Amino acid sequence: MDPAQPGPGEELNTGAVTTPRLATSVIVLRGGDRELEVLLVQRNPASRFMGGAWVFPGGAVEETDGDGTGEAALRAAGLREVEEEAGIVIADPAELVPFSRWITPAVVKIRFDTSFFLSHVPDETAPRVDGGECVDWCWSRPQGALDAHAAGDLQLVFPTIKHLEQLAAFPHAHALVEHARGRAVEPVEPRVVLEGEVARVLLPGDPGYEAVKAPAEA
Repeated sequence: MDPAQPGPGEELNTGAVTTPRLATSVIVLRGGDRELEVLLVQRNPASRFMGGAWVFPGGAVEETDGDGTGEAALRAAGLREVEEEAGIVIADPAELVPFSRWITPAVVKIRFDTSFFLSHVPDETAPRVDGGECVDWCWSRPQGALDAHAAGDLQLVFPTIKHLEQLAAFPHAHALVEHARGRAVEPVEPRVVLEGEVARVLLPGDPGYEAVKAPAEA
């Protein structure tokens, strides 16, 4: 799969722009100061949205997550999703370290405003999937996951690929967490450019990004 293509189930929107729904994704780490491995879970291939893709645990914020808005709700949603999708209990929401924020392109029908957090867990942590929403899991070095994707052995979607590329630059989990604690999180909103029947995703700074207008601006 071309990493610059929208993911499975990401339908382009021909009508009014959809308001993105708040969501949280947690990049679960292990390895301490020796190495860096991240947890990926496989979404059920039968799912219409992102079916079969390997992703970081996460999902939309619900009304029961705090007050349903703000960072407290994002953190509560992250803890809930990690437990539901990977069977991992993170007791303290303060353990989540903000890392990034991605907003689904305006031309995509199903949109999320997703905050990504880091969570460093002990090496012996044993994930567990429910076999429903998620059907498998793996610990992987970031570059190892990217290599498996390039070989056609692991289905990844664009945001996961771009995050793994960033994570691969760090020698171990402690270095990554320390870096994240000192950075300001700026929202990233990719834009989609149509070239015939092919849709490519552009990021801020990519050639042509500024020339692509959102539907509301067209």
